[in-house]
Amino acid sequence: MGRGERFIHSGIEIGLYTLADIGSDPHTGETISARQRVKEIMEAAKLADEAGLDVFGVGEHHRLDYAVSAPPVILAAIAQATQRIKLTSTTTVLSTVDPVRLFEDFATLDLISEGRAEIIAGRGAFVESFPLFGYDVKDYDALFSEHLDLLIKLNQQEKITWSGQFRPLLRNAEIAPRPVQRELPVWVGVGGTLESAARAGSLGVGMAIAMLGGDPIRFMPLVEAYRQSGIKAGHKPENLNIGVTGHGYISKTTQQAKDEFYPYYSNYWSYVNRQRGMAGYQITRADFEHMTSPDTALFVGSPQQIIEKILHQHELFGHKRFLAQIDIGGLPFRKVAEGIELLAAEVAPVVRKETTKI
Repeated sequence: MGRGERFIHSGIEIGLYTLADIGSDPHTGETISARQRVKEIMEAAKLADEAGLDVFGVGEHHRLDYAVSAPPVILAAIAQATQRIKLTSTTTVLSTVDPVRLFEDFATLDLISEGRAEIIAGRGAFVESFPLFGYDVKDYDALFSEHLDLLIKLNQQEKITWSGQFRPLLRNAEIAPRPVQRELPVWVGVGGTLESAARAGSLGVGMAIAMLGGDPIRFMPLVEAYRQSGIKAGHKPENLNIGVTGHGYISKTTQQAKDEFYPYYSNYWSYVNRQRGMAGYQITRADFEHMTSPDTALFVGSPQQIIEKILHQHELFGHKRFLAQIDIGGLPFRKVAEGIELLAAEVAPVVRKETTKI
């Protein structure tokens, strides 16, 4: 295949995403540098592309314990090292980025990657970016709503006249460059609020559900609100795309996966909760055993266990994309690479076959 050609797969898309957290290895106590973390993310994307996975996502944080604050820069570098894989933000903190700058960055990425760029926009779990870029956190929701509205209009129009509450007005402004794709695919990242799901549906953009644990059925109200709002707004049901994102770890057997991953998963939530001002909570092994049981949304286990979880959720949601975050908690890169190989070689082919419409 030449540059820019794609693997053509039926069934749901399978991919990976990273938030680029920098955590110490719980076994050795060693912490890699931001430089090494970025290098490993680049290598993971290359492996995912070569293995035939469909999507690779990079998240945005503005803290010293995360390596990526500028996803389009990292994704542009990845674009030059890959051939076919779609490239997305997971997520862009839309409340605190100028939508014009965001669109132009990802339109440029689309040119560089020959049509592989996407945006997943969300509110973000942290608020450091608000004072950093001169925004007030009390405008958290209003900023997101206004910026999303403008982003969609920028995606549709080469010239735009627009006014809002937070950003200076645009009067017959030229928005350049235009992407290779007719429009950049835009998704909204949703954690658990019905309002966000309904807004995504009414706008006709994709909805990426952050499903980090618990019984998957508890997310059904989000799916229903999304689809109902989308259809009510006049969007075709087949154009209302749902994605599932979540933490994952794959090994040869489910027991091996749990034994290997528990120290890293516990470590991950220990420092994330500390970052959020909730220090002290520790996931016990008993907690972890429950969190990884077959009827939960935490994707830890053998390839067969992961297949069964994805297919069960597909029966519930009819989603078109699954993205796993498999590089958390200080996990060594060699284990990340092994997980990529298992996801691509043993999980993805079965899931694609089973979810292909006859």
